[in-house]
Amino acid sequence: MNERYRLDYESPIGVIEIIGTGEAVHSMMFKERDIAVHMIQQQTPRVLVDCYRQLDEYFKGKRRKFTFPYRLAGTDFQKKVWGALTEVSYANTASYKDIAVSIGQEKAIRAVGNANGKNKMWIVIPCHRIIGSNGQLTGYAGGLWRKEWLLEHERSMSARDV
Repeated sequence: MNERYRLDYESPIGVIEIIGTGEAVHSMMFKERDIAVHMIQQQTPRVLVDCYRQLDEYFKGKRRKFTFPYRLAGTDFQKKVWGALTEVSYANTASYKDIAVSIGQEKAIRAVGNANGKNKMWIVIPCHRIIGSNGQLTGYAGGLWRKEWLLEHERSMSARDV
């Protein structure tokens, strides 16, 4: 198996730990620590450095889509849900029911919520854009305050473009 590397990005809302191999990023999630521990080293794979750079561009309002390679480990259903999440455009939201309908399984709302919670590519697969059917923020493993911040960040960057 390929060696795993770690790289931390200090975002405005906390440290994001990027984990991957020389070929792809496998996870990118907030960690509950105040400072970066894993810095760019000479042996840090280019894919992780690209992910770091693209995250920086996202937080500076210069990037809306990510292009670095990533690999998802999950069931076929989870991958279908995660694919649907990537269709929710920047600064917009969708409900769990919207995602269930979009994958042709309108009764699988809870299963969609469960798959959403298993996503390990936060921000890239924008689970923060998924809200409850009542329009309320719900269920973000990184904390609802981060979800709210990310949505507001995207809205303010979009408003800047108008």
